[in-house]
Amino acid sequence: MGKGRQSLRRESRMMRTVLACALSALAAVCLTVAAADFPTKPVRMIVGFPPGGATDLVARMIQPRMSAALGQQVIIDNRPGANGIIAGELTARGDPDGHTILMGHIGMLIISPAIQKVPYDPFKDFAPIGLTVSLQNIIITHPTMPAKSLKELIALAKSKAGGVNYATSGIGSPGHLAAVLLESMADMKLTHIPYKGGGPAITDLLAGHVPVFFAVISTGVPHVQSGKARALAVTGSKRAAAVTDVPTVAEAGVPGYEATNWYGLLAPPKTPKPIIDRLNREMTAALRVPDVAEGLRSRGIDATPDSPAEFAAFIRGEDRKWTPIIKQAGIKPE
Repeated sequence: MGKGRQSLRRESRMMRTVLACALSALAAVCLTVAAADFPTKPVRMIVGFPPGGATDLVARMIQPRMSAALGQQVIIDNRPGANGIIAGELTARGDPDGHTILMGHIGMLIISPAIQKVPYDPFKDFAPIGLTVSLQNIIITHPTMPAKSLKELIALAKSKAGGVNYATSGIGSPGHLAAVLLESMADMKLTHIPYKGGGPAITDLLAGHVPVFFAVISTGVPHVQSGKARALAVTGSKRAAAVTDVPTVAEAGVPGYEATNWYGLLAPPKTPKPIIDRLNREMTAALRVPDVAEGLRSRGIDATPDSPAEFAAFIRGEDRKWTPIIKQAGIKPE
C-alpha cells in the first residue's frame, strides 16, 4: 500500500514537472513569435519633459529613422513633471511588448531616487535598451545680466545676501546638480527656480524673468548663437564643438569642476530580449545616420550608443558616482 502511494506521488511530481516544462516551452515559443512579429502597432516613446527641451529634441531626431526601420510609427508622448518621475512610472507599469519605451536620463534614474521615494526601482523596473547620447550643461544669462563671465557671476552671488536666481529644468535635474556642485566648489550661494522642463525655463530666461539658466547645451546653444543669451561656461571636461569660444567651468575659474548629462532608451521590465536587441539595433542605426549625428553634434550633443548590457552597467556606475555627492549636498524634493 505504501509503495502504491509513493508511486502515485512520483507520478504526480513527474506530471507537474512535465507540465511546467511544457508551459515554459510554450512561453518561450510565444516570446519568440512576439519578437518575430514586433512591432505590430505604433511604438510610443515617452519623454518626461515638454516639447522644446533637450530630451524632446533627441527623441525627435531619432524618431523618423526608427519609424522607417521598424515599419511602424514611433510616436513621441510628452509626459512632463517631477523631473521625469511621471514618465518613469508610466513606463515601469507598461506592457512588456516593446511598444512602450522611454527616453530616460540621469535625473529620473539616479538623482531623483537619491533625494526622494520614487514609484519605481531604477534597476529592477526597467529593461535597458541602450545609451543614446551624452551632453554637457551650459550656464547662460540674459544679455542684460551685469555678470559677463563666470568669475563675475560668482562675485555677484557672493555680494548678495540671497545669492542670484537661476533656472533649471527641475529639482533634481542635471542642471540643478551642476549648480549645486558649483555652489559648493566656488563657495557661493545661488537661489534655485525650478521649471517643468528646459522649454519653459528658456522662455522665461529670454523674457528676462530669470537671469541665469543652467541649461542642457542643446537648449542653450541656439540662443547663444543668435545673441539672445550670453554663455558663461560649459560644465564638461572639455569645450563643446558647437561653442568653442565658451570656456569650461574649470577654465573659467573653478579648477576640477565637471558635470555631464546623458539620455538612454529603456523599456518596461521583462520585455523579451529579442525585442530589446531589435530596438537597440534601430536606435544605434538612427544615431549613426550622418545628418542625425551632425545635427546632434552641432548642438553640442555626442551620440554614444552602446549595448543593453553596457547601458545597465553604466547606470549602476553613475549611481555609485553621484548618489554620495547628491546626499552630501542635501538636495530636497519639492
